[in-house]
Amino acid sequence: MQIILMEKVANLGALGDVVKVKDGFARNFLIPQGKAKRATEANLKAFEGRRAELEKAEAELLAKARERAAKLDGLMVQITQKAGVDGRLFGSVTNYDIVDALKKQGVEVERAQVRMPQGPLKQVGDYPLQVALHTDVLATITVSVLGES
Repeated sequence: MQIILMEKVANLGALGDVVKVKDGFARNFLIPQGKAKRATEANLKAFEGRRAELEKAEAELLAKARERAAKLDGLMVQITQKAGVDGRLFGSVTNYDIVDALKKQGVEVERAQVRMPQGPLKQVGDYPLQVALHTDVLATITVSVLGES
């Protein structure tokens, strides 16, 4: 299916690009989320009419994300979990725990924005993690997992 991207989508394209994607991806995700529209003649003309407005909104979102990233970069979050004598946790630290700890420090982040490439944290220690505030903006935080017996 041919679609017009209404905002930048990671690994797909930028605002205004006409791309071909699988029908299910377009129907179930991109179109309902407002990230894309079908590439019909009417939609192409309507998009060209609103292009400047959409580009301005995209630039504002990017500026806000960069501002939030400046505040968030280098932040240290401490999370205490029950652990054994060898430093292994009983359970794990997930993105839910990290979002709650950030909320207590006054930073609002969505759960999907926390990137945990190795999965949940299962050892005591310090872990650098990334928070994706925008498709182009990443902030690095340090999560310090402390053990309690």
